[in-house]
Amino acid sequence: MTVPAAGAATSHDSKPDLGVPCSADVGLRGFTDSLDKTTFEGTPVGGLSALALLRDDRALALVDNTGTVPARLYDIALTTGGKKPFSAEVRDMTTLRRPDGVPYTGADFDGEGLIIEQHGHTVLASSETEPSIRRFRLSDGRQVASFDVPARFRVTPAGEAQVNQTFESLTATSDGRVLYAGMEGPLSADGRDAAGSGLQRILRYEGQSGGTYTPAAQYAYRTDPGLGLVELVALGDDQLLALERGFTAGVGNTVRVYRVSATGVPDVSGVASLSTLTDPRAWLGKRLLADLVNCPPSGATAKQPQPNPLLDNIEGMALGDRLEDDTRILYLISDDNNSATQITRVYELSVRIPDEARLRDRALLSATDYQPGPVSGTQLPPTTVNGITPPFPGQPIPGFSAVIPANRGSKSANRLLAMPDNGFGAKNNSADFLLRAYVIEPDYRSGEIDVRSHISFRDPDRKVPFPIVNQDTPDRLLTGADFDIESLAWDANGTLWIGEEFGPYLVNTDRTGKVLRAPIPLPDGTKSPQSPDLAPGESPTLPGSRGFEAMAASEDGWTLYPILEGAKINDPDQRRRVVYEFDVRAGAYTGRTWSFRVDDPGLFVGDASVLDGRRLLLIERDNNMGPSSQIKRLVVTDLDAAGPDGVLPRRTAVDLLRIADPKGVSTPARPNEYGVGALFSFPLQSVESVLPLSGDRVVVANDNNFPGNDGRIPGRADDTEVIVIDVPGLRD
Repeated sequence: MTVPAAGAATSHDSKPDLGVPCSADVGLRGFTDSLDKTTFEGTPVGGLSALALLRDDRALALVDNTGTVPARLYDIALTTGGKKPFSAEVRDMTTLRRPDGVPYTGADFDGEGLIIEQHGHTVLASSETEPSIRRFRLSDGRQVASFDVPARFRVTPAGEAQVNQTFESLTATSDGRVLYAGMEGPLSADGRDAAGSGLQRILRYEGQSGGTYTPAAQYAYRTDPGLGLVELVALGDDQLLALERGFTAGVGNTVRVYRVSATGVPDVSGVASLSTLTDPRAWLGKRLLADLVNCPPSGATAKQPQPNPLLDNIEGMALGDRLEDDTRILYLISDDNNSATQITRVYELSVRIPDEARLRDRALLSATDYQPGPVSGTQLPPTTVNGITPPFPGQPIPGFSAVIPANRGSKSANRLLAMPDNGFGAKNNSADFLLRAYVIEPDYRSGEIDVRSHISFRDPDRKVPFPIVNQDTPDRLLTGADFDIESLAWDANGTLWIGEEFGPYLVNTDRTGKVLRAPIPLPDGTKSPQSPDLAPGESPTLPGSRGFEAMAASEDGWTLYPILEGAKINDPDQRRRVVYEFDVRAGAYTGRTWSFRVDDPGLFVGDASVLDGRRLLLIERDNNMGPSSQIKRLVVTDLDAAGPDGVLPRRTAVDLLRIADPKGVSTPARPNEYGVGALFSFPLQSVESVLPLSGDRVVVANDNNFPGNDGRIPGRADDTEVIVIDVPGLRD
């Protein structure tokens, strides 16, 4: 069977055929079963465990351990593009032989990884039997070299590796200077974690194509629970694609493709057991590109139970031609184990693989940069936290919960309007904290932030209908006991809109901070425990501090999109974060909503901004800091691409814990500073501000929950950080 993906184009078009979506990053262009249960020159075409491209329309496939049949490579012609559907056909075969010319067989060679060297005359093949990496001539299949394997990687009892769990994957950089050999399973000393994830190693070899390769480093790689690492593709610049695969009897296969980064990751050759690694930065970073169970079946059939009939025992992966700037063809091949219940299938996909995000600029505002104003923190316990004891001599800036251009429409990161939240986190401890937004000018050369001025939020015209702290003063300055302000946006009229969490309310002020109208509650009756609108005996429908942490404004400034930080109390889907639509002209909600689903119920939406059109860029984060941080990321979604149920699509744009810093912007490190260097992390608890600039550039900032956070330097109150990052492919 040869099948283009359902809905995929079968002829040339002005726009490349990316196939039907399996995810935001991967599309299925087609598949073919044309090799399944065929023979070539009396040998069964099966057990194909690795794939390497000779050129765009030609590949070599490596057979694993087929009994006493000679080890071999098949030369496969691929038909792709044009008017013909995707297909594969064996054209030639090479028997792999020992140096003395005797063929290897399944008894002494289990071929799993394959590299075609630069000149095209030799290949490198890994075998799981010992394990080994050998070089073979293509002209006669004879072995001409082999490379050292560290002793502990030998199969038990000679070493710590398990049978059939060794060098399943092998890849090389395009210049042939680096090889990566990946372990399918963990060494006995490494094992699995409590969730069942394999604590595995990828070996880095250095040398040159046609020459000798020697082990140079080992990297720690954590698989998904129950899965093995079955293939790698080197992208260059310490970037890889990884293929993970597992099988459950009666259910079928799980197959996932990941983007993997080794930027700034340490060599773990000297680590006796990977179970002792506690810093997540010691592990290779990985980001899911696609779980193939989500691909459209596209007419595929399965010979055994599968969660998607398209799936089988996929073990080989090769990167093909470029389709667009950052999109390539990706080929996969399944190993049928020469079984009647499995299929040899070749897949053609498209995959987005933009360059990794890079740190461009960074500037800090000291945690103790107190601003003019009354003494604050008098309602806090007089306990020293991270070296700071309340009360405070003035008004601290406890980080930024919102950052927008100082002037509407500006795309500069050099002058910003940055707003802290309610001060110290609760109504009952923030009555002496004044609500403000500060005009700041980050100096990215010195690494410092200059506070130029501020606007004070106030209600002199008595628009707020409930009692406030400064009830009877002329200015009626608003405090952290009145509102918990979290998000901020300009509208088309040049006035400001604040999203807050006590109501939750929308609060409209003029550009000087004066309240223009009564706070606007949600029309669906959503109320937090702190809402002044709660009637006696009425139960809140939203947990505390889960209101409008995020709010985006349309490019024309006439529409707002406030977003709940957390789920409503009685929502059966605790991953749902409701996105509302507010019409600025009408001064009212439109009644339209969407659902953004975070990856886990315990995650928060920290901020949002319009990227372009009706696409939003959101912060998704956990509540951890320092080495405990696991999820701080930017996600792109599109309001116009919601499903029939209103659920929005999502694409991870950047992992904020893994940003390359090739120019050393974050260095030199301060004593005990965490998350800086070639691999820069933003491991601060409350990442709450995101602002897209022009192109692929983005500003991100943190709320430091003064003085309680110490995610950067243990025991030292976090400063406020403003970073500028370049995110290739952000607007794809």
